[in-house]
Amino acid sequence: MDLSTVSSPGIDKRKLKRRVGRGIGSGHGKTSGRGHKGQYASAGADLPSGLFEGGQMPLFRRWPKRGFSHATWDKSAAVVNVGDLEAFDANSTVDMASLKTCRLVVGSFDRLRILGDNAAKLTKKLTVRADHFSKAAKAAIEKVGGTCDLIPAPKKPVRNKMGSKKKAQDAARAAKKK
Repeated sequence: MDLSTVSSPGIDKRKLKRRVGRGIGSGHGKTSGRGHKGQYASAGADLPSGLFEGGQMPLFRRWPKRGFSHATWDKSAAVVNVGDLEAFDANSTVDMASLKTCRLVVGSFDRLRILGDNAAKLTKKLTVRADHFSKAAKAAIEKVGGTCDLIPAPKKPVRNKMGSKKKAQDAARAAKKK
């Protein structure tokens, strides 16, 4: 068997690439299969997306907009109760990485919050590094001789709204007047 004997339906032995824009004699006509004029005939035309509803007001514009969401800049926090820290050995350091290896925190979070659960008690001395401690959690950790290391928050960026330039100009004017 060779390629000359292949004759199954749907299999072309020699199918050439469709050459468009080659004139009337090419078999694809003078308009290259795009029809006469219209939106789809133009090269580089903005074709409608999947949300286009044929000129009707789209659903996302008809839908009522209510409420407010700050999900775009919100930080997510992993919450761990003091009683869950019993899983660690005494005199060990507890931080986000160690909580993930111990599977007490699953997923990605920006902050770590340690909360004091009233029912749970801590019996081991631990060094806990977190972004936030509740009063009850801090008291429970320090009661058994542990330490609470607070991770400092990142500094807010300084916004200079032409303040220094204006102050420099004002100072220069005041110096000229003297």
